[in-house]
Amino acid sequence: MTFWVLLTVNSVTFGGLLFLLSAGFSLIFGLMAWGGDPISVATPPHLVGFVRFGAAAAPLYRLAIIALAVVFAIGLWLMLDRTRLGAMIRAGVDDPQMARVVGIRVSELFTIVFGLGAALAGFAGVIGGPILSVYPGLDQDMLPLALVVVILGGTGSLLGSFAGSIIVGFLYNFGQALVPELAYFILFLPMVLVLALRPQGLFGGQVL
Repeated sequence: MTFWVLLTVNSVTFGGLLFLLSAGFSLIFGLMAWGGDPISVATPPHLVGFVRFGAAAAPLYRLAIIALAVVFAIGLWLMLDRTRLGAMIRAGVDDPQMARVVGIRVSELFTIVFGLGAALAGFAGVIGGPILSVYPGLDQDMLPLALVVVILGGTGSLLGSFAGSIIVGFLYNFGQALVPELAYFILFLPMVLVLALRPQGLFGGQVL
């Protein structure tokens, strides 16, 4: 019984870390893809690289990580739904051309969102350092997981990032514990199914 409880807590914890990383990541991709700007393959490694630098800073407990992820999820939702900046971000993702017509500088908005995503990624590294362990190449190991989260949830969707993070957290931890030789197959299979059946992701097309 203890094994399953610990595995569940680990999955939720890892999902919380992935959410902190992928929320800004997803919004950045949403602005770049729907804003008409090309998505550079160099952007994801640069963003995920903040995890490596943040992971060397400070340890916190697993339950605290879950609580912080929930707090940040609520905070991001309130920011996107209740503030002027959030309204501009939603407009930039939903209809960038119209946003430019009404005076929103989408390119400057992208810079703000990128900074927010980088800060979240760095913070994820700070609180996840004891779990992730700091080593060269940590950012490259986290990159495929973040991409799976974004593809599952849908680019530009905060709700998609949250749902995708929890799904990937459970798939990754249970897969590693129960069938380690098939762990990556189990992880990437849902992504392949989503790409085949719903290319925009589970919550693609909606920011919140």
